Amino acid sequence: MKDYLKEDRKKAIKKDATLIFILLLITLCVILAYILYEKTQITESNIEKQNVTIERTMQTVEQAQEKSQTVTEMIANIKDTVVGISKVKTSGSGIFSQENITSLGLGSGVIVTEDGYILSNAHVSGEKYSKCYVTLANGETYEGNVVWSNADIDMSIVKINQKNLTAAGLGDSDAIQVGETVFAIGNPIGFEFQRTVTSGIISALNRTIKLEEEEQEIYMEDLIQTDATINPGNSGGPLVNLEGEVIGINGVKITSAEGISFAIPINSVKNVINSFQKEGKFEEPTLGVFAFDKNVLGYIDENLQFSQGIYVASVTKNSAAEESGIKTEDILISIDGNKLERMCDLRCYIYSKKPGDIVSIRLQRNGREHVVEATLKRK
Repeated sequence: MKDYLKEDRKKAIKKDATLIFILLLITLCVILAYILYEKTQITESNIEKQNVTIERTMQTVEQAQEKSQTVTEMIANIKDTVVGISKVKTSGSGIFSQENITSLGLGSGVIVTEDGYILSNAHVSGEKYSKCYVTLANGETYEGNVVWSNADIDMSIVKINQKNLTAAGLGDSDAIQVGETVFAIGNPIGFEFQRTVTSGIISALNRTIKLEEEEQEIYMEDLIQTDATINPGNSGGPLVNLEGEVIGINGVKITSAEGISFAIPINSVKNVINSFQKEGKFEEPTLGVFAFDKNVLGYIDENLQFSQGIYVASVTKNSAAEESGIKTEDILISIDGNKLERMCDLRCYIYSKKPGDIVSIRLQRNGREHVVEATLKRK
């Protein structure tokens, strides 16, 4: 009997051990299967991530290629609108020959209408009613007439008798931002370097610089500062954005510092261009004041301070401003309800009017505000 019980106990123990072993084996198999499954999932996830990364990289490369092609095409198109300007007609290698750069007053310009209006610097083309010579991208040279010129902002418009020209598109210089990519195009040092393109960014806006010319101090305001290289022959050429729109006209480079160049904002003369394009003329209205914004006052008098408006530095004798009662040291706050923060604001608005138009000006004098009306005169 005892032997029988022992035998049964051994059989039970063996059965339990077998069950435990089977359970352990099943558990190990489950654990192993789970590990393999996780590894498979991780591998698939990595593959998916790698595929996404590859796709994004390919998209980025494609976008970069498209952007590069777009910029290349844009530059190719805008270059055809850039011209050379000289005060003397030459033959042979053209006005861009190396020996003629200084003696001819070589500079650049940009075609702004299909019927031959060209925008440039006043110091390049000369004063109103003078003549100059314009060389197009095809190498042809034409006599040009300076139909408008303003030395205060160093801008001018030249007319040549040609039709169906390629004209540059104009951008909005009030909408540009620091850090934007820009391209300066012009004829820096000679015929073999005509229509040279340099790139950079907009370094700053609304800059004011002081220049000394013929023993006089001249202040240029509201300038666009860029690190795109601008050399003397580039003067009058366009500063363009990534869309190929002209946002400024290359003007001044500080020779004492590297990488500091300036352009005159295109909005300063948009109304002038539009008038020539629509009417074939521009009857320039004038108020007869020269004013500084807050950025200039540090050059003149550190004690002058005001929070808004522009400071009247001079009033032209017998001008609309003098007849309306505007005086030096007045601060012009607004014109026809439009706020004035820069001289450019006043000039742009005046250029939208005509001689004989009446404007309402709010000004501050000795801490008190006044409103005067002025009838614009012809310049």
